[in-house]
Amino acid sequence: MPPAGPLDSSRVPRFAGFATFARLPRIDQVAHADIAVVGVPFDSGVSYRPGARFGPAAVREASRLLRPYHPELDVSPFAEKQVVDAGDIAVNPFDIGEAIETLQQEAEALQANGTRLVTVGGDHTIALPLLRAAAKKHGPVALLHFDAHLDTWDTYFGEPYTHGTPFRRASEEGILDTSALSHVGTRGPLYGKRDLEEDRRLGFGIVTSGDVLRRGVAETVDALRQRIGDRPLYVSVDIDVLDPAHAPGTGTPEAGGMTSRELLEILRGLRDLNLIGADVVELAPAYDHAEITAIAASHVAYDLVSLLSLGKSE
Repeated sequence: MPPAGPLDSSRVPRFAGFATFARLPRIDQVAHADIAVVGVPFDSGVSYRPGARFGPAAVREASRLLRPYHPELDVSPFAEKQVVDAGDIAVNPFDIGEAIETLQQEAEALQANGTRLVTVGGDHTIALPLLRAAAKKHGPVALLHFDAHLDTWDTYFGEPYTHGTPFRRASEEGILDTSALSHVGTRGPLYGKRDLEEDRRLGFGIVTSGDVLRRGVAETVDALRQRIGDRPLYVSVDIDVLDPAHAPGTGTPEAGGMTSRELLEILRGLRDLNLIGADVVELAPAYDHAEITAIAASHVAYDLVSLLSLGKSE
């Protein structure tokens, strides 16, 4: 039986109907899901502008315009695999530790039957429980982290679990493959040189936004693919990796970022790698203009779903 696909926009206008991701069926409408898009409306870990808790709703709304065939990857992801919208994982907005535990449990439950996740945040704190769930299933994973920031700091005001600390915690917990960790798109001021030294100690390689500009997309992709190899790969995309001209709706914007075209081309260059899960985080719609950021985030999520659809079902 073929997968249940999205609503046909030639029959039901895109601006009508319920706003699931790309107008896909809900998870409770199918017997089994190969890929699930799931929202996590949580932003209690932010250090500057709040509002990422409204990111999942904004991405779903912007995704109404997505179409079922991806010409660049030559795939119809919703025909290749059963893709669904799994709704939102509700977590405690007043207790970060409890929220992290809840999210890990819910992610593990969704993955138990072989469903792979593209998670839409929410702030970057959510990457830690998602990585824990991924590593429980696959062992230590390679990580490709698109972000303006390192997110390997130790604490903020004594708090170890924030949107700036998930990858330090993940490294300390042994859930990352330290031979295959990369930041892409980092830029902007740091607290000091020690930030870079600590990041290298944790095993990360850095490709700055300037490196992407100087080397070009093709060379950047080649270097990333060599570092990742055939390891199970998790991709985490903070939408502030994009320049504020392309993504104004985010909590900690930095000038001098990548274009949406560069980001999408790098993602498409990951085809045939062992992608096992991904997230798109830090969309704060209150700071957006004309849905610029939400549209970019929805396309990033669509490309990640498309890449997962090209892989083998678990």
